[in-house]
Amino acid sequence: MRTGRLHALTLAAALAAASCTSGRESEYRVAVMKFQQETCTFCPGGDAPAEDWVTLGPLLVADQVLTAGGGYVEGFVREASDYPDMELIGLTSPDEIFGGSSRSWSTQESFDTFVGGMLQELRASLPVDGVYLALHGALAVRGIPRPEAEIARRFREVVGPDVPIAGTFDLHGNEDAEFLRYADFAFVTKRFPHYDDGIQGARAARALHRAMSGTYTATTATRKPGIITPTVLQWTGAAPASEIMERARRWEAREADVFVSVFFGFPWSDVPDVGMTVHVMTNNDQALADEIADDMNEYMWRVREAFANGRFPRPDEAAARVTRAIADGQIPVAIGDYSDRPGDATHITRAFDAAGIGKVLYGAISSPTTLEALQAVGASVGDPFDHEIGGFTASGGDPYRIQGTVAYVGPWAGYEYTAAVAYGDGNLVFLVPAYTQIMYPENFAVGDIDPSDYDVFVVKSRAHFRRGFDETGFAKTIVIVEATGPFIGTTFLDALPYENVDLSKLYPYGMPDGR
Repeated sequence: MRTGRLHALTLAAALAAASCTSGRESEYRVAVMKFQQETCTFCPGGDAPAEDWVTLGPLLVADQVLTAGGGYVEGFVREASDYPDMELIGLTSPDEIFGGSSRSWSTQESFDTFVGGMLQELRASLPVDGVYLALHGALAVRGIPRPEAEIARRFREVVGPDVPIAGTFDLHGNEDAEFLRYADFAFVTKRFPHYDDGIQGARAARALHRAMSGTYTATTATRKPGIITPTVLQWTGAAPASEIMERARRWEAREADVFVSVFFGFPWSDVPDVGMTVHVMTNNDQALADEIADDMNEYMWRVREAFANGRFPRPDEAAARVTRAIADGQIPVAIGDYSDRPGDATHITRAFDAAGIGKVLYGAISSPTTLEALQAVGASVGDPFDHEIGGFTASGGDPYRIQGTVAYVGPWAGYEYTAAVAYGDGNLVFLVPAYTQIMYPENFAVGDIDPSDYDVFVVKSRAHFRRGFDETGFAKTIVIVEATGPFIGTTFLDALPYENVDLSKLYPYGMPDGR
């Protein structure tokens, strides 16, 4: 479907839905939108058109934005419901992009289609008293260096200078001072994995209400310490990441009306504002905003060495560690295949099979061609399997042949067609069409598959898997595994072909200006 036709249909549905609202008079009317992607500009697949945003499901229209917009929006809506004088207006929004955080650049056409549609609906809904932007911070769009700031700028043009605008973000966002040039508030998750997205959404609702009612005048300060880190080092369950966020929380606890937001950054986006950032918001106190921003900036610089440097075992060494853990009874073992952004890497599978490790569940390996072959022949549970899996990118290595039995075919992990194959000494591998990150052991309970049958779980994840495998106490052993080379997603950021980033001005590859 052509994008113009696509948006015309959804816009018509949104306006029709809006016309059916109760017409209740509210003191404060707030427009709500969602546009979130963590863009891996170095990943394969080509630029993403608007159609890629509706492959996994339709656009969110009107109240669907409020009811199905995800954790940030849920927190915002829940908090806003405590204010009887707030009315929320959902603007048609894209929900999920095919490929998720391993999808490459979005096209400017898709950006203009979605944002332009939102602004058309916003104009039709004027006047509004506030705007809530549920963003990510690492959206990358061809021809638009700072997409989230551009969204804020375009919304500001429509609502004028006096309507407060609040945004919420993932801590992996790449931001600088531009967003707060047009918006009043930026609230960023302080935990990775992100348990607190709803908390930040609620903060945005409270802040907007205070700004609309005239009890808060947002005064901001932004600093960039000049540090770039791979996301695997940003887990907030360990220092110094945990200490950076705790310092932000202490400032918020000590000083009234202070918000301190820290971006760790997303290095897989080739954008000019990559790297760490701190945003501070105070209630009409510029001196305090600058004091806090300077303190956070200098503290992050002091802990830079431990934060930006880290090394992990490669697959063969990891296999030896897992073998010892099994012998010592330290199971289940959870393996984070942290660097595999396309999801097709077979390095760990090869190493573990070579070491004779059994009862391993791999969840999951991207193998679209193999899935197409299975679907073409109408594969069913119990059928023999003899195919190559994975290995369709340079970082994935060569395709890996396995022989076994189909244990499951059907929908799983948000895809309409997937498969699971049992092979070897009690092993199981899930096959998916694109990168898939599994956070909980129970997610593998599909068909007749029982996660309790396995001693080792290999997941494509940097830190999110710690939610269900580590921080719940499920796994007795955690191993993060390095790739066999400096591919996309590894800690070796200097191997990436940046065009818009000068690593010589970012620690640990160089020194920022003024240091």
